[in-house]
Amino acid sequence: MEEVTVLIPTWRPDRKLNELLDRLSKQTILPARVLLLNTVDGDEDSQVMESVDAFRDRFPVLSVFHVDRKDFDHGGTRHLGMTFADTSLVLCMTQDALPKDTHLIRHLVRCFDDPLVGAAYARQLAGKGSSAAEQFTRTFNYPPVSAVKSAEDLETLGIKTFFCSDVCAMWRRETYFELGGFERPTIFNEDMILAGKMIRAGYRIAYAADAQVWHSHSYSAAKQLRRNFDLGVSQADHPEVFDMASSTGEGIRLVKQTAGYLIRNKKAAQLPKLVLDSGCKYIGYSLGKRYRKLPPDMIRRLTDNKMYWDRQKN
Repeated sequence: MEEVTVLIPTWRPDRKLNELLDRLSKQTILPARVLLLNTVDGDEDSQVMESVDAFRDRFPVLSVFHVDRKDFDHGGTRHLGMTFADTSLVLCMTQDALPKDTHLIRHLVRCFDDPLVGAAYARQLAGKGSSAAEQFTRTFNYPPVSAVKSAEDLETLGIKTFFCSDVCAMWRRETYFELGGFERPTIFNEDMILAGKMIRAGYRIAYAADAQVWHSHSYSAAKQLRRNFDLGVSQADHPEVFDMASSTGEGIRLVKQTAGYLIRNKKAAQLPKLVLDSGCKYIGYSLGKRYRKLPPDMIRRLTDNKMYWDRQKN
């Protein structure tokens, strides 16, 4: 069985980080190493250091590396962790993704029995208290059926062919470095950019529906606009990947199916929020795709990642 390093970027973590570490310590395949890449704004984060101390007995190889906030980059910071890892497989997670059971790592590792699989990602389940729309969105993006996707699926699956999420995604380290790793710097979307490169290079992306994590958010309409602006920027910057398939059609399909789901389940009261959120997503995405035509001060108002643009000036 191949060994696994778990890589978790952290930023002002709450109790969920301790819960995540606790659940990782109970996996049927234990990680050989856990690396926390902790973004700090000034002094070291005491919360993270307390978590490290609390779990040191369960993870003798638990390490924390501090990254100054001004230097954090979605691709670059994770790439740093990849260079520290020395196992054949690396599992990237976020601090708020909680394994549903003790078999998460085992199910993901199994995907790599196929030598052409370069990455495998888990199913994300909506947490307690999530809206009906959020629950449906999670099922739409993370269905209950596993799949292994290759370039042959582009015609039928479109952008879903290289859909992948570092909320919980395992990468074959050898293939990762062969293709240059995560884009750096990058504003967002480092996972799909690399997954797209893997598809173009003839590798496969596995979706393991039996590997499950609890993970969901309730973003405001303004937050949705900013996140989708950054999404649009990432796609505009990487036509070599995103010209393989458009995401617009998939987005429209999601909105239509979510609306139908809400109506069928007598949740029509949530339709106005769906319309507002969807409109903000589309506006943000459209502006992001055209960001080169926008003035710098407008970009800073639209982005969810001001640090990225600050670094572009230097």
